[in-house]
Amino acid sequence: MSGVTTGGPDSPPRDAVPGGQPYEAIRAVPVRHYGRWVAGLVVLALLGWLGYAFSQGNILWHTVGDRIFDHTVLQGVWHTLLISICSMAMGLVLGVLFAVMRLSRNPVTGAVAWLYIWFFRGTPVYVQLLMWFNLSLIFPVINLMPLYKNNTVAVITPFVAALLGLGLNEGAYMAEIVRAGIQSVDEGQTEAAHALGMTSVQTMRRIVLPQAMRVIIPPTGNEFINMLKTSSLVSVVQYTELLRATSNIGSDTTAVMELYFVASIWYLVLTSVFSVGQFYLERRYARGSLRTLPPTPWQKVRASLTTVRRPKVA
Repeated sequence: MSGVTTGGPDSPPRDAVPGGQPYEAIRAVPVRHYGRWVAGLVVLALLGWLGYAFSQGNILWHTVGDRIFDHTVLQGVWHTLLISICSMAMGLVLGVLFAVMRLSRNPVTGAVAWLYIWFFRGTPVYVQLLMWFNLSLIFPVINLMPLYKNNTVAVITPFVAALLGLGLNEGAYMAEIVRAGIQSVDEGQTEAAHALGMTSVQTMRRIVLPQAMRVIIPPTGNEFINMLKTSSLVSVVQYTELLRATSNIGSDTTAVMELYFVASIWYLVLTSVFSVGQFYLERRYARGSLRTLPPTPWQKVRASLTTVRRPKVA
């Protein structure tokens, strides 16, 4: 042991050298990150060049401003939201159903669920939309015997074709998400519920699914945001959503690119709004699993502003 004395009023201070002179205080000098400033300037220069290029292009910007709140465009925005919400709701119901079927010990239901997921995840949603829209070519009449009978053309409207194409496709992806969430719950929870006398249905509804929501909710929000953009494909089945509405106006007014800009602006607005909602939803369900919650956008902005300022030298 080294002979360092620590007690007594006559002992030298801890920050003193043997000669009695105090140590010099350490001056913390912040490290300068010149590379960050250079990278920031380069990015700003590229953005300025891109903005200048678009400002010099043959674009009627006043048309973009005039058509952004056009009645037909707003109706297309509403149809986009409607088909996205309905398709996502259908996908959620099918996803839970087929996830439970696939995890079932019944080989028939498990095989049917696997075939459903395999087919709808393995074929493009564009092809599925076309198949539903042209279903009357192979089934001219929908005949459910005494329950219902009608011409397929009258039943498979553009909205129904879009709903079936998007909803069934989404159900396959949601089934895998829900299955992953269910399997993330410890098996001991199920065994404890069975020991208390609960049935398999009660265990799934009251014990497993509530705990699995922490894993299911975040990717579900991401799927909905993706659905908002995928809904643009339903224009192929004559459903007048945002893209088709702006395309029709562009064809009539010859302002094709300007109306594509209008559609892009609205898609960005919709996805941005729901992205904020997804962030706070994920943040809420992260409680209990993370020691520190991720910072909010405002907290990130404040942190960025404080890092720009040069810290004071101690």
